[in-house]
Amino acid sequence: MMRFLFSRLVGLTFVILSVSFLTFAIMYSVPGGPFDEVDMPLSPEAKANIRAKYGLDQPFYVQWARYMLNALQGDFGVSFTFPTRKVGDLMWSYWGTSLLLGGLSLAWSIPTGIAMGIVAALKRNTWLDGLISALALVTVTMPLIAWIFIGQIVFALQLRWLPYSGWRPLEDPRTLVMPVISFGLGTVGQLARFARAGMLEVLGQDYVRTARAKGLPFERVVTKHAMRNMLIPIVTLLSPIVANIFTGSALVEYGFVIPGIGRFFLDGVYGRDYPLLMAIVLIGTTALSLSYLITDVLYAMLDPRIRISH
Repeated sequence: MMRFLFSRLVGLTFVILSVSFLTFAIMYSVPGGPFDEVDMPLSPEAKANIRAKYGLDQPFYVQWARYMLNALQGDFGVSFTFPTRKVGDLMWSYWGTSLLLGGLSLAWSIPTGIAMGIVAALKRNTWLDGLISALALVTVTMPLIAWIFIGQIVFALQLRWLPYSGWRPLEDPRTLVMPVISFGLGTVGQLARFARAGMLEVLGQDYVRTARAKGLPFERVVTKHAMRNMLIPIVTLLSPIVANIFTGSALVEYGFVIPGIGRFFLDGVYGRDYPLLMAIVLIGTTALSLSYLITDVLYAMLDPRIRISH
């Protein structure tokens, strides 16, 4: 196990360095810069002084190496958009909102999606199976921005049940409803489809048929034998979904005017805030890589036949 974890951590480090290098190279190669003002352009001398202050006049590889060395010590630099604030402090001020939004979305979408998939598999080729499969297909294929617009038009403008936008979870819990549901709809559809396919495959295995032949109740066969093995492909799907809450949802946060890390990331793109963009990319890459490492360990816990090796 330790040998496996060490090899995976080495690979994780290589992935993070590669992603950071490519991201830095893309930002470096884009024409213009964060201090190219249109309405009130800076003088060449002032622009040169600012670039020297932030080290933007250095060669590409020097900028990247210096940034990564500081990032390893937890210092992501100073924001170009907010020159008096460090990127780490700014991210912490926005992160709680995104984690709350993502956590609440997963809390309802994961059990709902898995339950829908199991019911569809157990009621195969019935009207209920067709209904669940159709709903799952719609939630997966329809763009997230469409769900946001539909929710705002129907429930906010037409029925006036919910606020159009805003984020006041303590003062008005209704502001949570549409963002949380919109963020989780895609997860529900994906999990329902995977859970249905996984359950159908498991129910056709020999050990399930043997358990049924021994006279075990169908409910016990499903809960004790089928569900455990059905969860293995679900764990793979959940890895990027869970990691996604660390970077927020830019569409949901912008659509409902939520001060989260996803909206903060888009602001950084518009403002060419390189330290901010690099910090969010690094954290997102690390979260995703660690989620896949945890997935490999969970495989062995769910199925003893799977052995971890390097």
